[in-house]
Amino acid sequence: MGRRGVILVSLSLCIISSHALADVVWPALLLETRMLTWWAIGLGLLIEFLVVRWLFALTLQRAAIATLVANAASTVLGVLLLPIAGFAWEFFPGFIYMLLLHWGTFNPITWAATFLLACLVNTVVEAFIYKHVFTLRVRWREFFWVCVANALSIAVAFASLFAAPPEL
Repeated sequence: MGRRGVILVSLSLCIISSHALADVVWPALLLETRMLTWWAIGLGLLIEFLVVRWLFALTLQRAAIATLVANAASTVLGVLLLPIAGFAWEFFPGFIYMLLLHWGTFNPITWAATFLLACLVNTVVEAFIYKHVFTLRVRWREFFWVCVANALSIAVAFASLFAAPPEL
């Protein structure tokens, strides 16, 4: 497909009604919407700020800036990467066990995988920022604690899905 074909396909995708895709949902999309709420972001930033300050022994100001920049990057990239990771899960491992067990997409294994994928995506992006933008030493120990901080902040958004389920 040439450049012209790519442009035509891209424009076609832009004019497709979002209502046509309204019933195409998988757990990663639902989790992402909760992770982007003001209260999940605020609580997540607080948790991660405390961990980053302790982990890297940073000043208040530098820890705040590093946390904000890393989380901004993980939010921007996560908006694309989390749904892609969830979609990939649905088609490879998910398809196999769902077919064998006769389960739909909203099952305990997929929910657990969605949580773990969200933690991994955010941690990889944030660890990259800490290491390459702020030149902090990120080894397995630091990666682990950044992952724990992400797990705690994602757990808040994750739990809210069950405490107050979205209306589909």
